[in-house]
Amino acid sequence: MTFVNRARRVAVSLGFILTMLTVFRSAANADNTQVAQIKTVTGQAEIVRNSARTVARVGDPLYEKDTIETGPDGSIGITFIDNTVMSSGPDSEIVLEDYKFNSSNFKGSMLADMNRGTVSMISGDIARSSPGAMKVKTPTAILGVRGTRFVIEVKDNR
Repeated sequence: MTFVNRARRVAVSLGFILTMLTVFRSAANADNTQVAQIKTVTGQAEIVRNSARTVARVGDPLYEKDTIETGPDGSIGITFIDNTVMSSGPDSEIVLEDYKFNSSNFKGSMLADMNRGTVSMISGDIARSSPGAMKVKTPTAILGVRGTRFVIEVKDNR
């Protein structure tokens, strides 16, 4: 076999491997659709996704099961695909536990698990079309949102 033929075989094999990796990665992300986008960030703010920490940046997408953490000087503003707006202040930790939204009929559900800090929300289409389908869970209570604005503070018990 000549050098040229061997190089072609290697190139074809590498191309096939890269194509398969792309297909598997796309399939893995198919169920993990974007649910929100970061609109503002000040100070220290991070997103924890699949045990990996990344610095939060304006424009970054957020997905179901992501955890949003802010440091002592941090705050973050987020807009969800149903137009819910959420802002979180310093020393906060919020998990986007469950989020479903159908833009054709505006039905959906949301569960945010707030472990500590402050959060301010203006509910969007989910709460307007399905009162009670939006919930915020804290260490001591679960709040059902029925189309309103609210602020929650959870003291850190560490």
